[in-house]
Amino acid sequence: MTHTPSGASLAEVLRAGGRSFSFELFPPKTDEGERALWKTVRDLELLHPTFVSVTYGAGGSTRDRTVRITAEIAEQTSMVPVGHLTCVGASRTELEGVIREYAEAGVSTILALRGDPPGGPTAEWTPHPDGLQHADELVALIKSMGDFTVGVAAFPDGHPSSPDLDADARVLAAKQRAGADFAITQFFFRSRDYADLISRATAQGVTMPIIPGLMPVTNVAQIARFAELSGAAFPPELAARFEVVKDDEIAVCDLGVEVAVELSNELLEMGAPGLHFYTLNRSTSTAQVYEALGLGSR
Repeated sequence: MTHTPSGASLAEVLRAGGRSFSFELFPPKTDEGERALWKTVRDLELLHPTFVSVTYGAGGSTRDRTVRITAEIAEQTSMVPVGHLTCVGASRTELEGVIREYAEAGVSTILALRGDPPGGPTAEWTPHPDGLQHADELVALIKSMGDFTVGVAAFPDGHPSSPDLDADARVLAAKQRAGADFAITQFFFRSRDYADLISRATAQGVTMPIIPGLMPVTNVAQIARFAELSGAAFPPELAARFEVVKDDEIAVCDLGVEVAVELSNELLEMGAPGLHFYTLNRSTSTAQVYEALGLGSR
């Protein structure tokens, strides 16, 4: 496993060629949810991840809480935090303010995203009149404001607003040219989808690490909805496996871990530069996958 040694940026760690293992959290809307989040943070800290990222809510709705929680992870834990930043509903001046907040809190890695419109991923995108249109512009803005490591999103099944997969790869290349250091994919369920993404990206000149994103299934209806919203394909053969156990919550979680371990092993054997787990603020299934992969003892 790759850790971030003192003084080394995440970009330097990834360029060194080690594998990154990381987790994604989201800022809860209530104080009770935040207390539960911190239990998950402490559980995940014991696994010594390369980094942990904290998302924005839909439409940038949790910006202040995101920045605060990311800063607290930097101050109160041994983990390297990655703050999210989206263009949604924000002027250039507001974005510059958030970037400065991250810098002042000691957060040196930012995931730069265009972000989903308030109406959801498939809704029409309307930029803020004084804001930015695309993620590559946000990457360039962050890079212009300091010595930041910048990550971006990649989409194995294509971004919902992209005309085709090749256009999607060209967008990823544009983000790299703007200064992006690494990419994390939207979650997906078939290793061949990741392999195809790498092939398309390489053809466009992308050389930065592309870390696959995984979401262990814990709720069949929820994962199907997430897949529909994001454009990720939920394969029929996988849906059939979950259909058998859908009314047994424990069996669903157990199968979710089994499937995630299968996919993780396939990706690592293919040479993926690591794994990024979308935890939904719950540590149990992710920790079980981690242990099954033999990562927990590293």
